[in-house]
Amino acid sequence: MASAAVAFRILTEPALAKAQWREKPFPAGAVVIDANENPLGPCEAARKAVIDIVAQGGRYSDWMLRDLTVAFAQSQGLKPAYVRVYPGSSEPLHFAVLAFTSKAKSYVTADPGYEAGMWAAKGVGARVVNVPLAKTYAHDLPAMLAAAPDAGLFYVCTPNNPTGTLTPHSEIEMLVEKKPKGSIVLVDEAYIHFSDATTAIDLVKADKDVVVLRTFSKIYGMAGLRCGVAIARPDLLEKLNLFAGYCPMPITALAAATAALKEPRLCGDRKLINATIRQHTFDWLGSNGYSYVPSTSNCFMVDTKRPAKEVIDALAARNIFIGRIWPVWPTYARITVGTQDEMQAFQSAFHDVMTNAKKVSFAAPLRRPSATIDGGWPAVSS
Repeated sequence: MASAAVAFRILTEPALAKAQWREKPFPAGAVVIDANENPLGPCEAARKAVIDIVAQGGRYSDWMLRDLTVAFAQSQGLKPAYVRVYPGSSEPLHFAVLAFTSKAKSYVTADPGYEAGMWAAKGVGARVVNVPLAKTYAHDLPAMLAAAPDAGLFYVCTPNNPTGTLTPHSEIEMLVEKKPKGSIVLVDEAYIHFSDATTAIDLVKADKDVVVLRTFSKIYGMAGLRCGVAIARPDLLEKLNLFAGYCPMPITALAAATAALKEPRLCGDRKLINATIRQHTFDWLGSNGYSYVPSTSNCFMVDTKRPAKEVIDALAARNIFIGRIWPVWPTYARITVGTQDEMQAFQSAFHDVMTNAKKVSFAAPLRRPSATIDGGWPAVSS
């Protein structure tokens, strides 16, 4: 089974987008709101920590790894044995798929949802079950349960990527209690700091069959530095470790993450900044008659009323780079919340594109499909 680790590549936002414009520097003055990055970048304390540690970049970082593990565990009221640090949260997501799915144990996810785990599951030959979101845009956990009695791993991203919508903690508790014996619930909390959501870490503390993922890529602004955390019972982390092996960390990422954890106002301040800009954007969209999915995160889905690729390409021609399309919602595109100036530039260009583009009529409105296997996604080469 361990050999399956070489059957696929670990995917992150840029790889999933497969955007040609990410293969070279963006043009001067570009508005880049396509990959759920934080335009604020690392906080000042994290930047200073990187500068101070870089002279030691010729050394391995094991001692710093222990410091960050303990610091994060203490911040969440956990024992250090329940925490494992990785270079981003994409790694433990993929390792969890390797550990808990197989040709006999399916991977269950929401649609639209974050796709990386799905591609990992395909890499090991696991059945992939895509279940449409509920009418509230939460994960439809009863439907996910019903669709996969053979489940090995249930993937729940809350706030969800790409919709930014929440799945109630009570529903996750229900899933954990009713899931098939031996299966695991993976709760991806990459975007939780932007919201008022209740964490699932309490389920880990109760020694449930739950893995929680956190990352420093989003609210902490460290997507390029690569630091994430898996939180679970030690025996579950050990199963991830069978595939992770020795997973060395960038010394700069450890220094930045440790420094950022010591900034008590950082998450709250950035949450308010993001929420304010997001609401201003929603107010503008609503006042101009544009439809969007209400989000509690740093991204949202906007309805382009025609094939979204047309709008993506038209905006790119105007130096505005927005996110990708999910096949189940072909007339929606994902927008990352940038700075206020960036969102105003987006609004102007979006209004111009939507106003002047050729009208396209559809025979029927977009319908929510039933649960599907594989979901008709395009192939991704390894």
